[in-house]
Amino acid sequence: MTVKDMKIRAANVSDAQALLEIYAPYVKNTAITFEYEVPKLADFRKRIENTLKKYPYIVAEADREILGYAYTGAFKERAAYDWAVEVSIYVKEDKRGLGIGRRLYEALEEISDAQHIRNLNACIAYADTEDAYLTNDNVTFHSHMGYAMVGKFHQCGYKFGKWYDMVWMEKMIDEHPADPAPVILFPDLSWTVNEME
Repeated sequence: MTVKDMKIRAANVSDAQALLEIYAPYVKNTAITFEYEVPKLADFRKRIENTLKKYPYIVAEADREILGYAYTGAFKERAAYDWAVEVSIYVKEDKRGLGIGRRLYEALEEISDAQHIRNLNACIAYADTEDAYLTNDNVTFHSHMGYAMVGKFHQCGYKFGKWYDMVWMEKMIDEHPADPAPVILFPDLSWTVNEME
């Protein structure tokens, strides 16, 4: 499988089981997510459904196998934050390092720009000392994707008997006009999988 074999498409609620199988090891074996329990399938479906009402939830797929997924969501709920989103990404454990994350983030940027989003924000678990549960590869990945470090919260997440830091990284993907165009809901975009083949 090469990056060229991959297609990026919008997720469907019917993908929930496959996506949950990708996410579950991150919950059970890492501090990449601070979630303690693997969500129930019905709850995970609802997360996808709720995200897709306004934001992109996309998957990378090759030979009908979902290799990873990414999505955006509200940065904060107040109206003034509408042009900023939080990004999330998860790639199958045995498929990392193949360029899947890059393709997913490039698609998210394209979609977000079409929505008139201006700021992409990533909330990332951070280890002062890397261990079996958390490395700082996520920070490195975001740096390579053009994100800059903007803040650090110390020992704010507790998992596996250890305190972890959390950092925020951001990427601005367009100008910030005096009178920004309204954000377009993801379902109202004409974006299709063919644009990212």
